[in-house]
Amino acid sequence: MSAGPAVLLVEDEPAIADTVVYALSTDGFAPRWVASGEAALAAAAGTHFALAIIDIGLPDINGLELFRQLQRAYPALPVIFLTARSGEIDRVVGLEMGADDYVAKPFSPRELVARVRTVLRRAQRAAVVAGQPAAPAAFETDDERKLIRFHGTALDLSRIEYRLLKVLVERPGRVYSRDELMERAWDDPGAAFDRTVDAHVKTLRAKLRAIAPDEDPIVTHRGMGYSLREEGREK
Repeated sequence: MSAGPAVLLVEDEPAIADTVVYALSTDGFAPRWVASGEAALAAAAGTHFALAIIDIGLPDINGLELFRQLQRAYPALPVIFLTARSGEIDRVVGLEMGADDYVAKPFSPRELVARVRTVLRRAQRAAVVAGQPAAPAAFETDDERKLIRFHGTALDLSRIEYRLLKVLVERPGRVYSRDELMERAWDDPGAAFDRTVDAHVKTLRAKLRAIAPDEDPIVTHRGMGYSLREEGREK
């Protein structure tokens, strides 16, 4: 098997899986195929994958739910969705949840491999920018103390504010829908409303402005949700 980047393929149709595994292997990747969501979670727990390819129509766990569970445990894992459905709703829902790309069946294995490379390049560029030592990151997260610092100053955050800001800080530039933020930050997402998310974001912005009045790091995307501004982007 290739010693290249490890790719997790979650697909319950063996014929499709064989084709994708072959295409990835011949292009220098190290694919790991599993046929169910449960097997995918077990594989992810034991291996560091550079990317995951997930079929939405799995036999045990819906691919969207599997994505949610993987993102909770591995928020930096890029994901490409596969689906046999012709409707637009799955594509829209998948991308709004934060998936990196989406491919509808039937598809060209070469196209899928090209998309894998594009997503990985994008993720690698983001990682390089995040790791550049030229200037300290505006945000520092201390998981052990459940603390986030902004320009070196510890923020006085509620539990939900901490969770909400942590989600945004972990993936600068990535747009999270309000539903996804509620799923990740609230103990009972069903008890929260879109306006509740907006109210917490407003409070977070006030606390950030108290430290850096000229900065507004949280970006509102109308009709979509929120993201953390990528460093170096215009305000």
